[in-house]
Amino acid sequence: MPMQSNEPVTFLRDCEAALIPAGDTGTIPKGAEGMITQALGGSYTVYIQGNLFRIDGKDADAIGKEPEPTPELPDDASEEDVEQLVWDQMRRCYDPEIPINIVELGLVYRCDIGKRDDGSRKVSIDMTLTAPGCGMGDILAYDVREKVKQVPTVEEVEVEIVFDPPWSFEMMSDAAKLQTGMM
Repeated sequence: MPMQSNEPVTFLRDCEAALIPAGDTGTIPKGAEGMITQALGGSYTVYIQGNLFRIDGKDADAIGKEPEPTPELPDDASEEDVEQLVWDQMRRCYDPEIPINIVELGLVYRCDIGKRDDGSRKVSIDMTLTAPGCGMGDILAYDVREKVKQVPTVEEVEVEIVFDPPWSFEMMSDAAKLQTGMM
C-alpha cells in the first residue's frame, strides 16, 4: 500500500541502504534516526541528516516494519511463470517522484530472460526515464536490479538506461493515465 508520511524511525540494526538518487550503497548504523518519507513496492525511503536512502523490503525489520516475503516459484515453473514473476517484480519499482510503478509508466522497453549453461538465468532490461535530465536513473536501475535478482533462478540482472525512443505520456498504461489525470 503506498504511503506518504513523515514517520519517525530509529534503526534497530545496521542496515544496507542505497543513496538516492546516486544508487551508491552503504550501511546505516544501528541507532541512526530519521523519517520514513515514502513506502512503495515494499521499499522505504528514509530521510537522514539531509540525505534520502532507499531501504529494501527484505531489510524492513531494521526500521521496525515487516520484511517483504521473497518471491517464489513452484518447482514445475514454466518459462512463462518466470517471465511473469520478473514483470511482477518490476511492477514493485516506483519512480521516486511519481507514485506509479515503472511498468505502468511505460518506462520498460525491453526485458529478455536467458538461460545460462548452469540452469540459472540472466535478465537484460532496457528502460528509460520520464525525462533525459531526470536524476533518478541510478536509483531506479538499482531498485529494478535488486527486485528482479530476488526471482528464484535469476543470478544476473543488467539494466541499461536508454533514451531511444524518447518517453512520452502516451507510453503510460490507461490506469496510469487515469491515476495522473492525463486521461
